[in-house]
Amino acid sequence: MTEVAPSDQLLVVIDPVAHRSDGESVRIAKDVLSAGAATKVCLPAGPEEFARVLARRGSRRPVVVGDDRALLRAVSLLHRQRALGACAVSLVPVGGVLSLARSLGVPMGAVAAARAVLDGVERRMDLLVDDSDGVVVGALRIPSVALPSPGAVPFSVSEESDAVRPPWLRTCQSLVRTLASRPGRLVAAPAPEHARPSRLRVEVDGVLLVDLDQPVESVSVTPGVLGGAEVEIRPVSVGAAVAPIRVVGRRVTVSGADFRYRADAVVGGPVRTRTWVVWEGAWGLTLPAG
Repeated sequence: MTEVAPSDQLLVVIDPVAHRSDGESVRIAKDVLSAGAATKVCLPAGPEEFARVLARRGSRRPVVVGDDRALLRAVSLLHRQRALGACAVSLVPVGGVLSLARSLGVPMGAVAAARAVLDGVERRMDLLVDDSDGVVVGALRIPSVALPSPGAVPFSVSEESDAVRPPWLRTCQSLVRTLASRPGRLVAAPAPEHARPSRLRVEVDGVLLVDLDQPVESVSVTPGVLGGAEVEIRPVSVGAAVAPIRVVGRRVTVSGADFRYRADAVVGGPVRTRTWVVWEGAWGLTLPAG
């Protein structure tokens, strides 16, 4: 691990959703960070401004104040700028979706997380990169398990602040939400995606593990295992139980009928084929020392 100098200049990027949902934690994080280093604080209004802020960071170390979605957006943007190798990313977790941050070892409290930004160490981690230049930090799952509701936005920074919407628009949106919340006639709900078996062709490092004639319940890929990624395939059991197939590899190709996949907190697809490759030690996250 590489020591992070306390005197680093920081670019603190605050997710607007975090600012609205827990302004007190955001304020505490800003106070702790400003007391320990030279900071430039930005509150981007949307994804385009978020990208511009990161692109113009100069020598400042990026610190994201937000949830898993804000972290994923930052990592994805820095990857596409081919800048992940030149800087460590830091996170102060604020928001409602924090399972990825927790699994990565980021402290959950605003004070502890801000102190880790100032005094922590950089841990290099593997990244899954697909053939459309998308990234996976924590885990990939096929099928996607839970799809976003219609109109949902995959990244929290794209949500518009209530403060910038004109009153007439807020009134209309409030009316729409009220009408939408009224119960209508009951209709049969479609079966959840994870309940339907998928017919997929899965290859790992050129070796065919399962073909279209073998329906599967799920496929999961997790980077950071022995310099590769752990691939787990759960075939559909008919009668007798079927053991999952588990291998470690560096290149995973999945193909079949249109399928969706969940890359961390974001749903991708539908696609008919997609390949993910492990980029070893591709990005760095600042974590508590020890």
